[in-house]
Amino acid sequence: MDPTSSLLMLRRSTKRSAYAAMLGICIGISASTASTNSTMSDQALSPWQQIEAQGKNQDVYFYAWGGDPQINAYLQWAAKQVDDKYNINLVHVKLSDTSEAVSRVLAEKSANNNDQGSVDLVWINGANFATMSENSLLLKQWANKLPNFSLTDPNNNPTVNYDFGVPTEGMEAPWGQASLTFYYDSLSVNTPPTTLDELSTWTAQNPGRFSYPKPPDFLGMSFLKYALVMLHEQHDAETGQNTKAQLNLPATEQNIALVLDPLWAFLDDFHPTLWRDGEQFLQTGAQMRRLVDDTELSLAFTFSAPEVPAAVQRYDLPKSIRSYAMSDGSLSNTHFVAIPYNTNHPQAAQLVANFLLSPEAQARKQIPAVWGDKTVLVQSMLSPEQQALFDGKQTHPSALPFDSITRTVSEPHPSWVDAIMQGWQMRYGVSP
Repeated sequence: MDPTSSLLMLRRSTKRSAYAAMLGICIGISASTASTNSTMSDQALSPWQQIEAQGKNQDVYFYAWGGDPQINAYLQWAAKQVDDKYNINLVHVKLSDTSEAVSRVLAEKSANNNDQGSVDLVWINGANFATMSENSLLLKQWANKLPNFSLTDPNNNPTVNYDFGVPTEGMEAPWGQASLTFYYDSLSVNTPPTTLDELSTWTAQNPGRFSYPKPPDFLGMSFLKYALVMLHEQHDAETGQNTKAQLNLPATEQNIALVLDPLWAFLDDFHPTLWRDGEQFLQTGAQMRRLVDDTELSLAFTFSAPEVPAAVQRYDLPKSIRSYAMSDGSLSNTHFVAIPYNTNHPQAAQLVANFLLSPEAQARKQIPAVWGDKTVLVQSMLSPEQQALFDGKQTHPSALPFDSITRTVSEPHPSWVDAIMQGWQMRYGVSP
């Protein structure tokens, strides 16, 4: 090859190398610019907009009690809404007891499964929340950042920040409120008792017409907690003391006798006036309802007010049934949804939780024919258009009248459940 040709080839090679180098620089600058723009775009989004962007198009496995057809139907409606809004596939994993979900998350933690958990969202409160909190099983400081959380007026509404007296620390989003509701057969009872004292007098005058499920049944335990709170309120009003405050503290060897002895004294006199002389007790709320239908009992109670008209409509209770609330106070609690610490879909779970807290979802849930679960939203925090969603509609004659609960009382600390159960079994435990 002659020198001229060699020089020409060298110049071409050098030119190609320079072009390639320049092209590489341009590509690098372009990629860097795109990356920078993407970062700037992400930074331009608010924290919630980032959650919305990341949470779409995912599955959310919602572990929730599945024992009520009305509640199950409501969750099917909610699933369609989040599918339409976010393309989220909300799967209701039906539980017979919330402790099943607690055990699953605890087992996953023991197996070092810290980021691929099977539970994305769980319906929870009370002792189950306390257990998950104590074992660091829940995601923290997310619920109080949901856009709809402000509609609960958390600064003036402590019930959304405490679960049975335990601070939620942003680990739970409030979902609804429930209260102890009594019901009676209006054909056999003209004027039902509306306080604990009146109930005691009524059962003495109508022996065998009332009873309650034995612990550890949730409903029976709720009645015992209602009685315990009322007894301490009466005692404190008479003596000027404040023993009721102990109910907000953990049960200990030092305070158990002080707190529970008044309950045992009340039950010693109360039990002989009950169904089968208090020598046998019901097992469940469903059994109590059947005995009302069979006219063995004239008075009963539930923690799910919509259960009463629903039972009348399906002929499990007579049309003469009427619901009411105790005037001295209705044991009430807020129930929540929580996200396990190892959820596989944290952003999507937050989108679902925020929707469940929306005026649209809360208003539908409060309709008696849908669920009848009382909203956790504060009306003064809502716009006129949002308030209009909650306009009352004609209810079933057996349903709890709207706004009939004039006074609520809070649940004691979760540790009192075991203390009451153990004390009750030791004193009154009998074979069914």
